[in-house]
Amino acid sequence: MSEAEATLALHLRANGVEAVREYRFAAEACGGEGRGLRARLEAAGLRDWRADFAILERRLLIEVEGGAWNGGRHTRGKGFAEDLRKYEAALRLGWTVYRCDPEMIRSGRAIETVLMFLGRKAA
Repeated sequence: MSEAEATLALHLRANGVEAVREYRFAAEACGGEGRGLRARLEAAGLRDWRADFAILERRLLIEVEGGAWNGGRHTRGKGFAEDLRKYEAALRLGWTVYRCDPEMIRSGRAIETVLMFLGRKAA
């Protein structure tokens, strides 16, 4: 877990937001983990994607985008394109995807935005 993800996890807990880490949203859409998952994912045209956080009752996925300033995976061609496919699949499966970066988390903007989405105010 990155420092930014750890900080966001603290912010979520401090505000009473129950979030699942490393949520396998595509696996959930294909009947859950367990025997035959790879075949079910393949048949559905999905991969075993994970979201950094998921707020299940609101079907909100939160992705912390790192590496923007150091040429990380999310900003290089192949990684960027794969991320787009992941986000598109999540949207097609009925999820809302919120993307933030470490600075948004450090400044408190990310938790403010999540709480706004949930219709709540910061603690």
